[in-house]
Amino acid sequence: MAVPKTEPYPHIVRNSDILAGEPTIAGTRIAVRNIIERARYIPKIEELCETYPHLSREEVEEAFAFYDDHRVEIDRYIAENDAALISDDW
Repeated sequence: MAVPKTEPYPHIVRNSDILAGEPTIAGTRIAVRNIIERARYIPKIEELCETYPHLSREEVEEAFAFYDDHRVEIDRYIAENDAALISDDW
């Protein structure tokens, strides 16, 4: 019997109309990179989840798992966002 294929990241989506297709948490405009960036300052998962009260712990943990498997891509989004913030300040 065939086992149905499950999505490895059911809470992570890409929609070209939201953040130009950057990976986000389904049903939100919260990019995976936002969670990863915030975790640099809030390393405890419990406290990090408190900063996103409308997300489940499972969604936050899935963002980390997605990052682990797509590190180069997400780091590029982080770098691009940082560069845009710097250029906006000038």
